[in-house]
Amino acid sequence: MGEDGGAFKPMNKKTTLILLLIAVNVIVMAQQTFISKVPKQYSFEFGYRNLFAQSNFVNQSTHGYGMLFDYAWQLSGLDGKKSPVYLSVPLGYTVLMPDNPESKSVHMLNYGWTVRHDLSHGHKWTPFVAYGLLLNNMRITDTEGSLFGHQTQFDLGVNMNTSGRLKYYAKIEYSYTSYPRFNESERIRLHYADLRIGVRF
Repeated sequence: MGEDGGAFKPMNKKTTLILLLIAVNVIVMAQQTFISKVPKQYSFEFGYRNLFAQSNFVNQSTHGYGMLFDYAWQLSGLDGKKSPVYLSVPLGYTVLMPDNPESKSVHMLNYGWTVRHDLSHGHKWTPFVAYGLLLNNMRITDTEGSLFGHQTQFDLGVNMNTSGRLKYYAKIEYSYTSYPRFNESERIRLHYADLRIGVRF
Protein backbone atom coordinates (compact mmCIF):
# COMPACT_ATOMS: atom_id res chain seq x y z
CA MET A 1 0.00 0.00 0.00
CA GLY A 2 1.09 3.56 -0.57
CA GLU A 3 1.09 6.39 1.84
CA ASP A 4 -2.67 6.69 1.70
CA GLY A 5 -3.09 3.10 2.88
CA GLY A 6 -5.07 2.07 -0.20
CA ALA A 7 -7.89 4.55 0.49
CA PHE A 8 -9.93 5.83 -2.43
CA LYS A 9 -8.70 9.08 -3.88
CA PRO A 10 -11.32 11.80 -4.32
CA MET A 11 -12.59 12.23 -7.91
CA ASN A 12 -11.34 15.26 -9.78
CA LYS A 13 -13.74 17.92 -11.09
CA LYS A 14 -13.66 16.62 -14.65
CA THR A 15 -14.74 13.12 -13.63
CA THR A 16 -17.47 14.50 -11.38
CA LEU A 17 -18.83 16.67 -14.20
CA ILE A 18 -18.89 13.73 -16.63
CA LEU A 19 -20.77 11.53 -14.15
CA LEU A 20 -23.23 14.37 -13.43
CA LEU A 21 -23.92 14.84 -17.16
CA ILE A 22 -24.48 11.09 -17.59
CA ALA A 23 -26.92 11.06 -14.66
CA VAL A 24 -28.86 14.04 -16.02
CA ASN A 25 -29.03 12.41 -19.46
CA VAL A 26 -30.38 9.17 -17.97
CA ILE A 27 -33.05 11.09 -16.01
CA VAL A 28 -34.15 13.08 -19.08
CA MET A 29 -34.35 9.93 -21.20
CA ALA A 30 -36.40 8.18 -18.50
CA GLN A 31 -38.81 11.12 -18.30
CA GLN A 32 -39.20 11.21 -22.10
CA THR A 33 -39.92 7.47 -22.14
CA PHE A 34 -42.50 7.86 -19.36
CA ILE A 35 -44.23 10.80 -21.08
CA SER A 36 -44.35 8.95 -24.40
CA LYS A 37 -46.13 6.03 -22.68
CA VAL A 38 -48.63 8.12 -20.71
CA PRO A 39 -52.16 7.88 -22.21
CA LYS A 40 -53.20 11.05 -24.02
CA GLN A 41 -56.66 12.40 -24.69
CA TYR A 42 -57.98 15.05 -27.08
CA SER A 43 -61.22 16.99 -26.51
CA PHE A 44 -63.25 19.40 -28.60
CA GLU A 45 -66.22 21.33 -27.22
CA PHE A 46 -68.70 23.99 -28.26
CA GLY A 47 -71.38 25.90 -26.40
CA TYR A 48 -73.12 28.99 -25.04
CA ARG A 49 -71.65 31.67 -22.77
CA ASN A 50 -73.43 34.21 -20.58
CA LEU A 51 -71.70 37.19 -18.98
CA PHE A 52 -73.82 37.51 -15.83
CA ALA A 53 -71.76 39.96 -13.75
CA GLN A 54 -69.12 42.61 -14.43
CA SER A 55 -67.42 45.68 -13.04
CA ASN A 56 -65.71 48.56 -14.87
CA PHE A 57 -66.78 47.23 -18.27
CA VAL A 58 -69.05 49.60 -20.18
CA ASN A 59 -69.55 47.52 -23.32
CA GLN A 60 -72.87 45.62 -23.22
CA SER A 61 -72.20 42.17 -24.68
CA THR A 62 -73.59 39.46 -22.46
CA HIS A 63 -74.46 36.48 -24.69
CA GLY A 64 -72.26 34.50 -27.04
CA TYR A 65 -70.73 31.21 -28.06
CA GLY A 66 -67.34 29.57 -27.79
CA MET A 67 -65.26 26.56 -28.72
CA LEU A 68 -62.20 24.91 -27.24
CA PHE A 69 -59.61 22.26 -28.13
CA ASP A 70 -57.89 20.42 -25.28
CA TYR A 71 -54.79 18.16 -25.22
CA ALA A 72 -54.48 16.11 -22.03
CA TRP A 73 -52.10 13.66 -20.34
CA GLN A 74 -53.39 11.09 -17.85
CA LEU A 75 -51.49 11.45 -14.57
CA SER A 76 -53.14 8.83 -12.33
CA GLY A 77 -55.40 5.81 -12.51
CA LEU A 78 -53.08 4.20 -15.03
CA ASP A 79 -53.67 0.75 -13.52
CA GLY A 80 -57.44 1.03 -13.96
CA LYS A 81 -58.05 0.66 -10.22
CA LYS A 82 -58.50 4.36 -9.47
CA SER A 83 -60.34 7.19 -11.17
CA PRO A 84 -58.09 8.98 -13.67
CA VAL A 85 -56.75 12.51 -13.34
CA TYR A 86 -55.72 14.54 -16.41
CA LEU A 87 -53.45 17.52 -16.91
CA SER A 88 -54.37 19.39 -20.08
CA VAL A 89 -53.43 22.35 -22.26
CA PRO A 90 -56.61 24.06 -23.56
CA LEU A 91 -56.91 26.56 -26.39
CA GLY A 92 -60.26 28.32 -26.67
CA TYR A 93 -62.00 31.11 -28.58
CA THR A 94 -65.21 32.88 -27.56
CA VAL A 95 -67.36 35.63 -29.09
CA LEU A 96 -69.85 37.74 -27.12
CA MET A 97 -72.46 39.48 -29.27
CA PRO A 98 -73.57 43.11 -28.62
CA ASP A 99 -76.81 43.65 -26.72
CA ASN A 100 -77.64 46.91 -28.51
CA PRO A 101 -76.49 49.02 -31.50
CA GLU A 102 -74.19 51.13 -29.31
CA SER A 103 -72.17 48.11 -28.11
CA LYS A 104 -69.55 46.03 -29.91
CA SER A 105 -68.83 42.32 -30.11
CA VAL A 106 -66.13 40.96 -27.80
CA HIS A 107 -63.57 38.35 -28.90
CA MET A 108 -61.62 36.26 -26.38
CA LEU A 109 -58.69 33.89 -26.88
CA ASN A 110 -57.69 31.81 -23.85
CA TYR A 111 -55.02 29.21 -23.12
CA GLY A 112 -53.27 27.75 -20.10
CA TRP A 113 -53.49 24.65 -17.85
CA THR A 114 -56.40 22.56 -16.60
CA VAL A 115 -56.57 19.68 -14.12
CA ARG A 116 -59.55 17.33 -14.56
CA HIS A 117 -60.63 14.65 -12.06
CA ASP A 118 -62.98 11.84 -13.06
CA LEU A 119 -65.06 10.98 -10.00
CA SER A 120 -65.62 7.32 -10.90
CA HIS A 121 -64.43 4.75 -13.42
CA GLY A 122 -65.74 1.67 -15.16
CA HIS A 123 -69.24 3.09 -15.68
CA LYS A 124 -71.04 4.40 -18.75
CA TRP A 125 -71.69 7.76 -17.07
CA THR A 126 -68.69 9.35 -15.33
CA PRO A 127 -69.01 12.69 -13.50
CA PHE A 128 -65.96 14.94 -13.45
CA VAL A 129 -64.72 18.22 -11.99
CA ALA A 130 -62.00 20.46 -13.38
CA TYR A 131 -60.02 23.54 -12.40
CA GLY A 132 -58.13 25.79 -14.80
CA LEU A 133 -55.69 28.70 -14.72
CA LEU A 134 -55.47 30.51 -18.04
CA LEU A 135 -54.42 33.66 -19.83
CA ASN A 136 -57.21 35.51 -21.60
CA ASN A 137 -56.73 37.97 -24.45
CA MET A 138 -59.79 40.21 -25.03
CA ARG A 139 -60.39 42.31 -28.12
CA ILE A 140 -63.40 44.57 -28.79
CA THR A 141 -64.51 45.13 -32.39
CA ASP A 142 -63.44 48.50 -33.85
CA THR A 143 -61.25 49.18 -30.81
CA GLU A 144 -57.49 49.45 -31.20
CA GLY A 145 -55.38 47.04 -29.19
CA SER A 146 -56.36 44.26 -26.77
CA LEU A 147 -56.15 43.36 -23.09
CA PHE A 148 -54.43 40.41 -21.43
CA GLY A 149 -55.99 39.09 -18.23
CA HIS A 150 -55.98 36.11 -15.88
CA GLN A 151 -58.83 33.60 -16.07
CA THR A 152 -59.80 31.11 -13.38
CA GLN A 153 -62.42 28.51 -14.22
CA PHE A 154 -64.28 25.62 -12.58
CA ASP A 155 -66.07 22.83 -14.48
CA LEU A 156 -68.69 20.30 -13.41
CA GLY A 157 -69.77 17.74 -15.97
CA VAL A 158 -70.37 14.16 -17.00
CA ASN A 159 -68.70 11.89 -19.55
CA MET A 160 -70.69 9.37 -21.58
CA ASN A 161 -68.36 6.46 -22.22
CA THR A 162 -68.91 4.28 -25.30
CA SER A 163 -67.50 1.02 -26.58
CA GLY A 164 -65.63 2.91 -29.30
CA ARG A 165 -62.88 5.50 -29.26
CA LEU A 166 -65.21 8.52 -29.08
CA LYS A 167 -66.55 9.61 -25.69
CA TYR A 168 -69.10 12.40 -25.33
CA TYR A 169 -69.54 14.87 -22.49
CA ALA A 170 -71.53 17.85 -21.26
CA LYS A 171 -70.57 20.39 -18.63
CA ILE A 172 -71.38 23.67 -16.95
CA GLU A 173 -68.54 26.08 -16.34
CA TYR A 174 -67.93 29.16 -14.22
CA SER A 175 -65.10 31.56 -15.15
CA TYR A 176 -63.72 34.68 -13.53
CA THR A 177 -61.43 36.96 -15.54
CA SER A 178 -59.76 40.22 -14.58
CA TYR A 179 -57.95 42.67 -16.85
CA PRO A 180 -55.76 45.67 -15.98
CA ARG A 181 -56.70 49.19 -17.10
CA PHE A 182 -54.22 51.89 -18.09
CA ASN A 183 -53.77 54.54 -15.40
CA GLU A 184 -56.59 53.01 -13.34
CA SER A 185 -56.28 51.14 -10.05
CA GLU A 186 -59.56 49.24 -10.47
CA ARG A 187 -59.45 46.28 -12.84
CA ILE A 188 -62.09 45.08 -15.27
CA ARG A 189 -63.75 42.00 -13.71
CA LEU A 190 -65.98 39.62 -15.66
CA HIS A 191 -67.95 36.57 -14.48
CA TYR A 192 -69.20 34.01 -17.03
CA ALA A 193 -71.29 30.87 -17.07
CA ASP A 194 -70.93 28.38 -19.93
CA LEU A 195 -73.00 25.39 -21.02
CA ARG A 196 -71.02 23.14 -23.35
CA ILE A 197 -71.08 19.77 -25.07
CA GLY A 198 -68.08 17.99 -26.52
CA VAL A 199 -66.33 14.84 -27.64
CA ARG A 200 -63.14 13.18 -26.39
CA PHE A 201 -60.93 10.83 -28.39
